[in-house]
Amino acid sequence: MRGITKSFAGVHALKGVDLEVHAGEVHCVLGQNGAGKSTLIKILSGAYQPDDGELVWQGETVTIPGPVAALDMGIATMYQELDVVDGLSIAENIFLGHELSTAGVLHRGVAAKRTRELLTRLGHGDLNPHTEVESLSAAGKQIVSMARALSRDAKLIIMDEPSAVLDSEEVKNLFRVVEELTAQGIAIIYISHRLEEIRQIGDRITVIKDGASMASGLQVADTPTTKLITLMTGREIENVFPPRRPVAPDAAVALEVEGLTLRGVFADIDFTVRSGEVVGLAGLVGSGRSEIVETVYGARKATSGTVTVRGAQLRRGSVRHAVAAGVGLSPEERKSQGLLLDEPVFKNVTLASFARFAKASMLDERRERAVAREQIDALELRPADPDRETRTLSGGNQQKILLARWLVEGSRVLLLDEPTRGVDVGARSEIYNLIRQLADAGTAIVVVSSEIEEVLGLSDRVLVIAEGQLLTTVDADQIDEHGVLDLVMKGTAA
Repeated sequence: MRGITKSFAGVHALKGVDLEVHAGEVHCVLGQNGAGKSTLIKILSGAYQPDDGELVWQGETVTIPGPVAALDMGIATMYQELDVVDGLSIAENIFLGHELSTAGVLHRGVAAKRTRELLTRLGHGDLNPHTEVESLSAAGKQIVSMARALSRDAKLIIMDEPSAVLDSEEVKNLFRVVEELTAQGIAIIYISHRLEEIRQIGDRITVIKDGASMASGLQVADTPTTKLITLMTGREIENVFPPRRPVAPDAAVALEVEGLTLRGVFADIDFTVRSGEVVGLAGLVGSGRSEIVETVYGARKATSGTVTVRGAQLRRGSVRHAVAAGVGLSPEERKSQGLLLDEPVFKNVTLASFARFAKASMLDERRERAVAREQIDALELRPADPDRETRTLSGGNQQKILLARWLVEGSRVLLLDEPTRGVDVGARSEIYNLIRQLADAGTAIVVVSSEIEEVLGLSDRVLVIAEGQLLTTVDADQIDEHGVLDLVMKGTAA
């Protein structure tokens, strides 16, 4: 890709981006949210047409008129939101759009045989081609997406945040598959905000900032992480995690959970969080971490146990009661569970506080905007426009909207599930600082994250969870990532 440009309604999304990918390499594309990565991918996959620039594929200048043409050329894309159809089998998903048939008659046996061959090639020959995709884990669905790409004889596979929903063991398997694909001469474009992954899997790097190439083709082994961060953000970020302040010894208990059980998911969970304290939940995907905070919030009704907020016991399964008591939740899937994407920013900020803005059964939108504007300025939301459609903001700014919502509501207990998923390194640093500022101001915070480093870096204390059981509670500075994983694996084995 040479000098690729693209504008939308006068806004320059890409300003002459260069990208060169070699057969058999993993080429990582880095950039903050809104840098232009998604636009670049969509041009390469045929969803968008460039305004200017040149596409050269296997030595020839080409145009890619649409996604089907890209697939026919051997360019396949695995999007962050997995594009499998839950109601279909593995085989049906793999050959969706290029079904094996003669005169309208599907060759199901042939499709199943070829599916087994493709899955075996990816190291997953144990999967049954007739299994419905809906029953698979996120990692299993990714394998189906890869097999679909190989079924089209893909020579280039674009992977957009492929590890976002995977635990550490699933990420290792993903890397193994990537290494096998590149050994077969297939090129991979790998997009991730996790810089430690780039170190493990990448060969070369292209960095995009504000729609322009800041660097193209950097060797991973020769490029320090600090340089990558500076190229991405335009500034140096020395300490990603802000320093902790000791929790006041006389700090009151803000949240107390006793014997909390959700039958079949987790059992007998006990913990407390004091005002000004950050407590992290560490464990593998599927360990019950998210379900615990959702049950505390009332989104799931506990089978037994109690949740007490500042001395008042909450009703089981009542979100309304939890919010009234000062509890706020930023859910794991913020787009589908936390935000009204088609509504303006100010509506999402005031969503939990509508009663405050009601006048004679009418909402005072002027006051809503004013209150939202205060939070927008305080949290440095970008762009600082309360009327902006929420879906147009980056992941980091969408996360800030959720924090702003609970600040407006005056929540003193915050449950943050995967607060930086899909968020770039610059915005991560801002969110980490916001969390620490809230804690320093006396808010009790519970953080759930698939990244153990994040849990340890943010938290004062850590709860280690495995298969719905609380294994131990430990001060964050008394354990490292290996120690957490060792506990988790032992607990899983047990």
